Amino acid sequence: MSSAKIAELLGAGAESLLNHQSKTISKEHLHLPGPDFLDRIFAPTNRSNQVIRSLQALYGHGRLKDTGYVSILPVDQGIEHSAGASFAPNPIYFDPENIVKLAIEGGCNAVASTYGVLASVSRKYAHKIPFIVKINHNEFLSYPNKFDQIMFGTVQEAWNMGAVAVGATIYFGSDESARQIQEVSEAFEYAHELGMATILWCYLRNPGFKKDGKDYHTAADLTGQANHLGVTIQADIIKQKLPTNNGGYTAVAFGKTHPKVYSELSSDHPIDLCRYQVANCYMGRMGLINSGGESKGASDLSEAVTTAVINKRAGGQGLISGRKAFQKPMTEGVALLNAIQDVYLSKDITIA
Repeated sequence: MSSAKIAELLGAGAESLLNHQSKTISKEHLHLPGPDFLDRIFAPTNRSNQVIRSLQALYGHGRLKDTGYVSILPVDQGIEHSAGASFAPNPIYFDPENIVKLAIEGGCNAVASTYGVLASVSRKYAHKIPFIVKINHNEFLSYPNKFDQIMFGTVQEAWNMGAVAVGATIYFGSDESARQIQEVSEAFEYAHELGMATILWCYLRNPGFKKDGKDYHTAADLTGQANHLGVTIQADIIKQKLPTNNGGYTAVAFGKTHPKVYSELSSDHPIDLCRYQVANCYMGRMGLINSGGESKGASDLSEAVTTAVINKRAGGQGLISGRKAFQKPMTEGVALLNAIQDVYLSKDITIA
């Protein structure tokens, strides 16, 4: 996809997104993606040779291979949102093989899904595309609904099926967060022992994070702190929702923050909000990948490209986009994934 086409998809926001120069946290302070990212960032860490080899398998696959950027297809919504809600728009994805085929045809670095999905086709595909096994979920069949991530399997079984990484979610701020932090921390430690990489979905869940009609679950300050907790338990990659606002700490009036977070380290520009998320991932030492969000139909392509531009220009490392890709015909899903990747391959879209 050409730079002109990317600008066209950005619409009225093209000028602001493509030409913004960040005056908050300088790009010179960031550890930016690049072909040498593993050697520069992970080789000096406590990660074993086996973990680094697994990371190389992930970073070295697909259309973005060896760029330092990643494009991942995540499909765990069959559990998280119900199979009916997730797959009714395109029922072929009730069959796990089509999920893996979409990731391969779409040129992704890896496919992230549930134990059952990946186990059902592991012997056929584990050597063809890196597997990321999601080890916990919010099952959402209990009534009334509750928000709690529970383990669905073991790290050992993920290793047995040939996965290069495990993924998990922590609902930071929830009543169950202390248990989830401990469970996931122990799981990630064991995954590293076995030589697998780790990816953490750092989501916020607390009704108190909604204040005066405004939702701060995607506030830059709160999601940034969730990221910081995620890299503290040695997640190698952080998945986070794109920030939509800021000032969660001050609005909810809890915890501790600093005025400079809002006056100097961020602004109301979406790239600056995302950069604050990157800064909380040890200034980009651990890559920030933003989620693609729900499918809304005709606007999906432009929304996906917009998110990719914001993430890349902020200093992030890629996108993990599911529903926008699999809730439509496979050819359209492939085109959407390729469009996201084209943003990261474009030399005209630079760090702000």
